[in-house]
Amino acid sequence: MAGAGKFFYNLLLMFYYWIESIVLAFVPKRLRYKSIAGEVVLITGGGSGIGRLLCLRFASHGAKIVVWDLNLDAARETTKMVREKGGEAFAFHCDVSKPQNVYEAAAKVKREVGKVTILVNNAGIVTGKRFLDCPDHMIIKTFEVNAMAHFWTCKAFLPDMKEDNHGHIVSIASMAGLTGVVKLTDYCASKFAAVGFEESLRLELFQEGYTGIHSTVVCPYFINTGMFDGAKPGLLSMMTPEYVAEQIVSAVLVNQEVIMLPKVMNLLIMLKSIFPVTAVMLAMHSWRISTAMMAFKGRESLQNTNFPVTDYEDTKVKSL
Repeated sequence: MAGAGKFFYNLLLMFYYWIESIVLAFVPKRLRYKSIAGEVVLITGGGSGIGRLLCLRFASHGAKIVVWDLNLDAARETTKMVREKGGEAFAFHCDVSKPQNVYEAAAKVKREVGKVTILVNNAGIVTGKRFLDCPDHMIIKTFEVNAMAHFWTCKAFLPDMKEDNHGHIVSIASMAGLTGVVKLTDYCASKFAAVGFEESLRLELFQEGYTGIHSTVVCPYFINTGMFDGAKPGLLSMMTPEYVAEQIVSAVLVNQEVIMLPKVMNLLIMLKSIFPVTAVMLAMHSWRISTAMMAFKGRESLQNTNFPVTDYEDTKVKSL
């Protein structure tokens, strides 16, 4: 196809997908769910919070659940809850910030459970301090857990997905991965990295023709899990973990590429691309979005910044 012809063909396809998205918006998601019965779903940070709820919800759709967590007892508790509801689940200890640990745990999962077909990068950590108050090792650890871990898990499981042209990668990012927030410089930067990684990987897979491998990046606002205890979300309310988990699973089941929670946050991102930077800064300050972390307390265990960068077992890294 000639250059001009291909251009107009792609333009028509873009228009078609735009119209399709509008039409599908009026069709209930439940009518468009794909089946994940028998799929192996691995969730990092699955020992508590959103991670645990995702395990239970994916299991309710017939998937086998693999729980990764720093706290093996918590991971086992999650698997127990899944099994009590008739599901199949397996618990593994894994420090996702360390590539070799990820690769070794991944090999064990493949031997004992099988190929992972749905990977959910959910583990996260937050410091919640002003930039100059952030200890160096906490900045490094924030990036290792919130962003770099996505590289290691995808390297571990993506080859199998490519071999079968089948799979789904889920990145639990944050609205803080799309807009800055005071006292979240390291967290925002790490989540921006997670968003950029997912989008670039999605484009790479599309360019290589892997039509059977999907991806979803999730950008939620503040969730009432304790991770952001003390934060004041401004005009918006804290979302319940149950609501967020349900929305994430629903998005995965319809192969939705990007999900922002609550949906009104789509408007904020649109405003960022239209209005001058100073106007957006003023609006975010007035709506108390950029200053939501001013009274942040967080989990007490995460406020101890004296642990060495190579050992953060005591930080109890959890899901959002």
